[in-house]
Amino acid sequence: KDTLIVWSEAENYDLALSFQEKAGCDEIWEKICQVQGKDPSVDITQDLVDESEEERFDDMSSPGLELPSCELSRLEEIAELVASSLPSPLRREKLALALENEGYIKKLLEIFHVCEDLENIEGLHHLYEIIKGIFLLNRTALFEVMFSEECIMDVIGCLEYDPSLSQSRKHREFLTKTAKFKEVIPISDPELKQKIHQTYRVQYIQDMVLPTPSVFEENMLSTLHSFIFFNKVEIVGMLQEDEKFLTDLFAQLTDEATDEEKRQELVNFLKEFCAFSQTLQPQNRDAFFKTLSNMGILPALEVILGMDDAQVRSAATDIFSYLVEYNPSMVREFVMQEAQQNDDDILLINLIIEHMICDTDPELGGAVLLMGLLRTLVDPENMLATANKTEKTEFLGFFYKHCMHVLTAPLLANTTEDKPSKDDFQTAQLLALILELLTFCVEHHTYHIKNYIINKDILRRVLVLMASKHAFLALCALRFKRKIIGLKDEFYNRYIMKSFLFEPVVKAFLNNGSRYNLMNSAIIEMFEFIRVEDIKSLTAHVIENYWKALEDVDYVQTFKGLKLRFEQQRERQDNPKLDSMRSILRNHRYRRDARTLEDEEEMWFNTDEDDMEDGEAVVPPSDKTKNDEDIMDPISKFMERKKLKESEEKEVLLKTNLSGRQSPSFKLSFSSGTKSNLTSQSSASNLPGSPGSPGSPGSPGSPGSVSKSTSQMAAITTK
Repeated sequence: KDTLIVWSEAENYDLALSFQEKAGCDEIWEKICQVQGKDPSVDITQDLVDESEEERFDDMSSPGLELPSCELSRLEEIAELVASSLPSPLRREKLALALENEGYIKKLLEIFHVCEDLENIEGLHHLYEIIKGIFLLNRTALFEVMFSEECIMDVIGCLEYDPSLSQSRKHREFLTKTAKFKEVIPISDPELKQKIHQTYRVQYIQDMVLPTPSVFEENMLSTLHSFIFFNKVEIVGMLQEDEKFLTDLFAQLTDEATDEEKRQELVNFLKEFCAFSQTLQPQNRDAFFKTLSNMGILPALEVILGMDDAQVRSAATDIFSYLVEYNPSMVREFVMQEAQQNDDDILLINLIIEHMICDTDPELGGAVLLMGLLRTLVDPENMLATANKTEKTEFLGFFYKHCMHVLTAPLLANTTEDKPSKDDFQTAQLLALILELLTFCVEHHTYHIKNYIINKDILRRVLVLMASKHAFLALCALRFKRKIIGLKDEFYNRYIMKSFLFEPVVKAFLNNGSRYNLMNSAIIEMFEFIRVEDIKSLTAHVIENYWKALEDVDYVQTFKGLKLRFEQQRERQDNPKLDSMRSILRNHRYRRDARTLEDEEEMWFNTDEDDMEDGEAVVPPSDKTKNDEDIMDPISKFMERKKLKESEEKEVLLKTNLSGRQSPSFKLSFSSGTKSNLTSQSSASNLPGSPGSPGSPGSPGSPGSVSKSTSQMAAITTK
């Protein structure tokens, strides 16, 4: 059986080998079969081996199995027959047919009454084994007899007398006296009522009465699972078709005159009704939720969520979660329509946000569930776009206008000073949840959230939480900022610089000291991102304002790398002609293809400068260009381009992309070599298609043929 090898030794003694993977199971199975001389392609070998010649003869000759007469004195014989038939599929089939044809189950239940009256414990123990064996036959026809109105309680009675227990269980007493059937709305259909009773009792047998099936018996009860499943489908279908029932249900739910206890029962019924619907096929589930929607389930939930009773609200939240998971667009459409008639305070989404904020559970279990629902509702991935309107634009416009202020209220209330005004665990957890949703919005909502953050100064407030004593909350605040920086949006960058919003981060970094923890790594990663992505405005801002605080951090090269980036920017600003030279080289028509040095490659050259042995830059631009009178004259530039072009044509260079960075030929290491050598290597490395030939004959970069203009040209190109 997939990853199991199962066998029986002696009577009622089952063993199994379990494997993690099917391949291992198959390998061992083949070896066992090899030793036993069996065919490994046959799944079941034991039955074939263990059947005696007599049984084999019986199977071929007799059409059915003959049962002993149903008498008290022969119960032991019947129990043995049932037990011996279970291992063999063929005998099980015959036993099931015999039980069906002879109305045997009803006769057994009559003997059960006799045994109980006589207090014949031995007989009752045999009956337990017989009835349990009949369950394991897994036959729908037998279940229909056993679960009929007249038989089911007697079947449960038989299962009370488990021989392994010292005294019998009181299952019937529980079902008749303790378990009460509550009709919150009277059910007029007797067939429906009977089906509900039957399903409850069968579910009780499966969950409470029958012993937990062993690994060998799991599949033997599959028909019992199916029986319950189809009953539930029928119940949902019959209730759905009963319009009077559903109309009464929703009328009483929303009626202010309904007392609290009654309303709680109604909500619990509706919750169970929705839970049943999860078993339906997609097509039936669509029809189910459409019916509920037409009946007005969302307005009803809004009324219930506005009530004081916590239990009722909790059940209503569960119902709301079923609706959001099924069809978020339906919920969004409803809340946008109601916004035109109602105040913000009583909007359905705002009620959900308030319940999330006011969750009394110390672990915020309910709040986590509600946050997940809100995330589903504001997720553009599941929003529809039609020809005439887009749900995303409309709904997000509505959400930011009517709901966002309710969501951010606890955050804004707690961050009015330099540190959080309330810093207990529950508040921190709630703020972390809110930040998680805001971070999701930053990633998916673009301009709506951007306007909101900049207009309401949200990032400054969030960064106050960097001072929280709860590391997880400080990290949530940092993650929020990292997500904003990751967008590389200059609107955000200008806002960050204007409000000096790196200050709380640098402060948290310094307060963290030399501890090597998640906070330390996350902050360094943020600055590393700015360096690698070369976000010029933020690089300049960080170095100009916080270099003094960060210059001593030398266990990573991030901050020194940022300083280097900053200095390179300054040099480019001081030498605009140098910058324009680079752009001419980069954009000229014969440099327009994939051979152009891309920014990533430039970055590689720059980072490699840190590793030079004697600390020289590849080209000290400020000195060299000034010493050579700042720039080349336009004629020499033109001649140089012409020479490059000719050499390219001569060598018929392939148009290959230089994106394979870090090949050894690009690592320009300098010792005390001559200037002419430096130039030839540099210019050759920039010749497209010939990265590995630093001095190919005839190329303008070969040693000995280096003019002054060539050396300048190559130096500038390399930089």
